[in-house]
Amino acid sequence: MVRVVVIGAGHNGLVNACYLALAGYEVTVFEKRKVVGGCCVTETDIFPGFKVSSASYVNSLFCNRIVEDLNLRAYGYKVLLRDPSSFTPLPGNENYLFLGRDLEFNQKEIAKFSVSDSQKYEAYEVALDEIAQFLEPTFSMTPPTLPPKTMPDLATSAFLIAKFISLGLSGSLRFLKLMSQDARLFLDSWFESDVLKATLLTDATIGAAPMDFSGYVLLHHVMGEAGGTRGVWGYQRGGMGAISNALAQAAKNLGVKICTDTPVKKILTNSVGVVYGVMLQNGKKTYADCVVSNADPKVTFFKLLPGIPKLSHFYRKIAKLDFSSAVTKVNIALSGLPDFKCCPGIQLGPQHRGTIHISPSVEYIVNAAQEGAHGVPSTKPTLEITIPSSVDDTLAPDGCHLMNVFIQYTPYHLAGGQVWTKEFKEAYFQNNILGVMREYISNIDDIILDYQILSPFDLEQKFSLTEGNIFHGAMRLSQLFSLRPLRGYANYRTPIHGLYLCGAGTHPGGGVVGVNGLNAAREVIRDLS
Repeated sequence: MVRVVVIGAGHNGLVNACYLALAGYEVTVFEKRKVVGGCCVTETDIFPGFKVSSASYVNSLFCNRIVEDLNLRAYGYKVLLRDPSSFTPLPGNENYLFLGRDLEFNQKEIAKFSVSDSQKYEAYEVALDEIAQFLEPTFSMTPPTLPPKTMPDLATSAFLIAKFISLGLSGSLRFLKLMSQDARLFLDSWFESDVLKATLLTDATIGAAPMDFSGYVLLHHVMGEAGGTRGVWGYQRGGMGAISNALAQAAKNLGVKICTDTPVKKILTNSVGVVYGVMLQNGKKTYADCVVSNADPKVTFFKLLPGIPKLSHFYRKIAKLDFSSAVTKVNIALSGLPDFKCCPGIQLGPQHRGTIHISPSVEYIVNAAQEGAHGVPSTKPTLEITIPSSVDDTLAPDGCHLMNVFIQYTPYHLAGGQVWTKEFKEAYFQNNILGVMREYISNIDDIILDYQILSPFDLEQKFSLTEGNIFHGAMRLSQLFSLRPLRGYANYRTPIHGLYLCGAGTHPGGGVVGVNGLNAAREVIRDLS
């Protein structure tokens, strides 16, 4: 029987293991942490009585095919939709903007700021949906090598060219503009309302480096259909770890062996550079016909694999990959609901259910990004806040709530030799993160029970994310599709025979998608059949 080792029980590693087990392989997964899930995890030991999605926090991108193939709903997979899905409060007692799933509702909200924008909004959504429909099939394909070297590469390239032509002149120009243009310029071409543009711009900034306003990242965040409708983000019942736990249960039922609290020390290769297994941190060896790494490319090649002299050129290219990131995640246990100054109320209301964007203007976001670009944590950071317990009653004790806060921009590399010490994090949380919240939430100091701060350095240490990059590498054009992670190696294979990649550092990139693991499994099966 073919033996496979998967390194890392993140969601992509678990998906990969499931599909390899379905193909009849003997699969063992090694996970360094005590829980499965990687960044897609629910933790119960952070705040007593709370279930905390400590890293990823909303679901839209997870592939529906995987849900169906592995019957994940039978293992507890359930997406809870939010309505409205977005709330942007404005400073003081001023106005606010809601956005949701209903077009007429959105148009009425937008009309508070611009009648012209409310009339254009439907066309904007149609345009993005058209591009998303064009890109969607590419998520589940193995990117061709460019220029094409094999018949499959030629066939895939021909398919993509035909699909691109089918967009027509206006559609293809819009696609090229979105992919190559600063998202600010793209939104300027559609709208005039600052609060609307700022709200939409946040989709282009999530996880990105300061001043990297990628049009593709904007599109990437409206691609998902996990909630049944494209672009609608939901909460996972039981926290994001419910996805990984469902995958783990499916894997175990397929015969996969999952070993938690079992870190891999290195990947083993023989004298001719062929993989034959892994060595664990405890010194034990596990032999395998192939190894699939769910770790990011830099962790895989610089921490798990001894340098191979004949591949020095490849290692240099991996070293040059852009992993710059500037995000901090804060999880907060609350004794009640926040009271927003512009939309008062401590009883559950629409302002509590969706994503709360504290980024009232494009200028506000740019100012925060400019500070981050100079190695300085934003004095007035952009905050993306969710309160999943407003929709999911399994996450917090009665009367309490859980708040997740995604903060930008907080660089991994700080100016002036500063480092992310406990004292530095605490001061930043009190002065800047809470400082901004106090401008919008009147009772925030009164309702905080406890909190957890995960700086970029903490994200690297806790989740093995190089430089704290949540996408396993920047998602810009130079590191996408046939160039992810490197040109010539976008097919989930590596120059080391028997070693494959399946994590977010491969196509189609970051987020809780699962397709990376599925695609990699397909290529492993193709090689070993």
